[in-house]
Amino acid sequence: MPDSVAVIGAGPGGLVAARWLLAQGSEVALFEQGPTLGGQWAGLDGSSGVWPHMRTNSSRILNAFSDLPPGEGAAYPSNRDILAYLHRYADMFGITSRIRLGTRVDLLRRTGNAWLLGHSGTSEQFDRVVVAPGRFHTPAIPNVPGLEQFSGQLGATSTYHYRGPARYQGKRVLVAGSAISALDIATELAHGGAARVTVTQRRQRYVLPKFVADVPSDHRMFTRYHALAGELLPADQFDCQLKEFVIEAGGDPADYGAPAPHPSMAMAGVTLNDGFLPMVAAGRITVRPWMESVTGSRVTFADGRADEFDAVVLGTGYRLSLPFLDEGIRAVLNVGSTHFDADRYTFHPDLPGLAFVGLWDQSGGYFVPLELQARWIAYTWSGAVPAPHVPDPRTSIEAGGGKTRMDRVVLTFARAAGVEPRLDNWPQLRRALLFGPLAPSCFRLEGPDACPDAPQQFGRDAGAFGAITSNELTDDERSRWSLLEPAVHL
Repeated sequence: MPDSVAVIGAGPGGLVAARWLLAQGSEVALFEQGPTLGGQWAGLDGSSGVWPHMRTNSSRILNAFSDLPPGEGAAYPSNRDILAYLHRYADMFGITSRIRLGTRVDLLRRTGNAWLLGHSGTSEQFDRVVVAPGRFHTPAIPNVPGLEQFSGQLGATSTYHYRGPARYQGKRVLVAGSAISALDIATELAHGGAARVTVTQRRQRYVLPKFVADVPSDHRMFTRYHALAGELLPADQFDCQLKEFVIEAGGDPADYGAPAPHPSMAMAGVTLNDGFLPMVAAGRITVRPWMESVTGSRVTFADGRADEFDAVVLGTGYRLSLPFLDEGIRAVLNVGSTHFDADRYTFHPDLPGLAFVGLWDQSGGYFVPLELQARWIAYTWSGAVPAPHVPDPRTSIEAGGGKTRMDRVVLTFARAAGVEPRLDNWPQLRRALLFGPLAPSCFRLEGPDACPDAPQQFGRDAGAFGAITSNELTDDERSRWSLLEPAVHL
């Protein structure tokens, strides 16, 4: 009799987990509290941080799973495109009929050798459970004296509740934060008729445009080479390589009139955005240091300046929220506001039959690592790959939490699932595997569920937008690879 598996959440993580668990023979039921599948991509006010005109911050090819190419369209799809894709995916693999919509999970606890899942005033037992509720649902509100009493006309709200620039026309708006949503919204507000847009930030990040030489930035930024370089090069040398790439593509923020970032890109961070820096240079967005205090509608900044605002929009990140876990599970996992103890944010040795999907904090697109994490879980539970043996349950993608680069997460899960392709096996794809995009197709080249047409599909994916048009390394690529090749056994 097949194992019964409950999947909590029917967003991208829950859907791809269900697809691979079904492929390995499990009987799967998905529990979704919303009225439709898609998670954040459903765009529902109050349960999604996706606003009507939002586009993805990762490119079309990297916003897809390996079994369903995204098709033609914009390089950076709209949120409606992604939702339609997820519906097609769920229908394609027989997942839609297994989703229990409008069903909120209130409790998950261990009972003997099974898991008790409470919902809708009742409870059910399952052999295994995948927790995939999404990482970005509970906004982190900064501790700024007086912020809770801000009295501007439109109040203070999180970017999670932002639904477009119309209500802010003619208003003085303060946007807090320096990550993607904050800069995207500040730019949209400036274009959308706000009287004044000010961005307050703890630090100035480097800003990478969405295209580099007509190629989507994530095809160049998040590559296998960069993941390997991050593992093998001295930290300062790797930092220098990344900073050189970002500055060449997007310029130094200080040249646009923004504050100078920290010399180390690892310390400063990087945000993907096209319009923010030009709007700063044009004087349509003003940048201030972090908020010191709020009195009524007046905000005082760390440099001593103060201004009146009609609205504050907080793009200050998210807290990890897993309220349905019982106290015993929470204690084992040591759940905090941004991190929990688990092997690569997936398994804990003291909680057999429980797995987590999509709960790390990352820069870069999630679809490719979500699929690889889902495959690792499904393969582990079916016995297709050995169960992990980790001496320290606190081992994670990044010790202590924090944002992790997409390329590093992808390689972590690909290795765990046994699907990282060896360079020596694919001489005709060597350059694409090193310097091309980490497309989902390259993780169907070998290992469990390898596909005969994967080499051709990956060749097409790597060549999209003119990124990898030949197998010959450029002089710059050859120079960089020579630093790593002696230490790499692939």
